[in-house]
This record gives sequence, C-alpha cells and structure tokens, in this order.
Amino acid sequence: MEKKGISGSTLKMIAIVTMVIDHIAAAILGRFLLLEGVGGLNMENTAAAAEWFSAHALLYGSYTVMRAVGRIAFPIFCFLLVEGFTHTNNIKKYALRLGLFALISEIPFDLTFQGTALEFGYQNVFFTLTVGFVAMMLFRAVELNEELYAPVRYLLFLLIAVLCMVWAHVLHTDYAARGVFSIIVLYLLRGKGRLQLLIGALSFCWEPTALFGFIPLAFYNGKRGLKLKYLFYAVYPAHLFLIYIVCAAMGIAGTAVV
Repeated sequence: MEKKGISGSTLKMIAIVTMVIDHIAAAILGRFLLLEGVGGLNMENTAAAAEWFSAHALLYGSYTVMRAVGRIAFPIFCFLLVEGFTHTNNIKKYALRLGLFALISEIPFDLTFQGTALEFGYQNVFFTLTVGFVAMMLFRAVELNEELYAPVRYLLFLLIAVLCMVWAHVLHTDYAARGVFSIIVLYLLRGKGRLQLLIGALSFCWEPTALFGFIPLAFYNGKRGLKLKYLFYAVYPAHLFLIYIVCAAMGIAGTAVV
C-alpha cells in the first residue's frame, strides 16, 4: 500500500516558493524600507519610532511577514540535501554540481543583494549546501572505515563538524556555521523518523520561524514525486537575476541590503 503524504518534489516546490517570497521581500521591500529611513531610526526615541512604524505599517508588516514565510525554505532544502546524499548514485558528481552552481549563482546573488557583480563579504546558500555536503562525505568515509575504534570515530566526527562549520563561517556563507550544523544534525539522525525532525527543529532554534518548515517535513512520504532534479539549480540564479532586473528598473538596485 502506497504511503500517503508529501513527496520530495512537493517539498522542493514549497521550499522554492517560500524562498522566492523571502528574496523579494529582502531585495525589494528591504530597499524601500532603507529608502524610507528604517536604518536611521533611533529606537530610544520611542515617539519618533512609533510614528515611523505607524506611517510605514503596511510596508514594514509585509516585509516582516514575507521574511518569516521565507524562513521555511532552508530547513526543507537541508532535509532534501540529506535525502539526496543518501540516495544518489554518484556522490562526487552531486558535490561538483553543488559547487558549480555556487559559483554560477554568486554574481546574481551579489547583484541582487549588494548591487554589485562580485562582493566577497557574503556568499550564496549554495556554498553552505556544498560545505554541508562535503561534511556528509567525510562523515560517510569515517562510518565506512570499520578499523576505527568508536572513540576515534566520534572524535573524527567532532573534528569534521567543527572544521566544516569554521569553513562556512570564514567564507561568510548564507546561514554559515549554523546552517552546516543543522545539515550535520539531520544527516546523523537520518532514518530516525520523528526524532530526526525533532532534534533537527531544535538545531534551528536560532531562527524560530524556520521551525514551520518542519511541518511539511513531518508529512514526507519518502517518495521522490515528480522528476524535478535540476529545478532548484535553475530557479536559484534565475530568480535572483530577475529580482535584480526589477530593482534596476525601479532605480533601487544600488543599495546593499545584506
């Protein structure tokens, strides 16, 4: 009997839609907020701050809600990355594909959020996913080495986790060390059902609204669903570039929002 629930392709579509909502809010509404002076607000002057928020309630409220919705995407992408790693027939090819699209996506990412073609202070989420994937590759290599004693194996796990988290932190990737940590948690608890989701959700305690991403994950039926293998790879740089074009057309692309 076929298990009911949400397929992997449906999860991917949920993540993509919420991600696009988040990026529209950050790149477009965020710039309008900056132009309206949100960056110069003196929160100690409560009367002036209250007046500003009252005058910009719709804009600020829309921005806040859309960014909150956008937090749903990353936990789903992390979960699907672990699923992809677990089921892929070619780990090296998967890793190379992630790394390639990290490079391809960097220019549209920087244009969209920094207003310049190349800026190395903050890197796109594909870099985070790539580092997380490398961490899983190293974990698997340790797991497959049957000659290692348990204490040595655990020490290597800890060393891999720390080094990969530091790597993401040094690169200043999107979600950085925290994102890599969450990927590692989901990987180590793969196949554990509700326990994986519970501990995985706790690993996102630094981003409360991201916890809502675990609701659709709880209904995952383990099926791939539609063949959307390259959808995320295509949509990510493409939608960023389109958002940048919209920002440029409105004359607001030159303001950095990240």
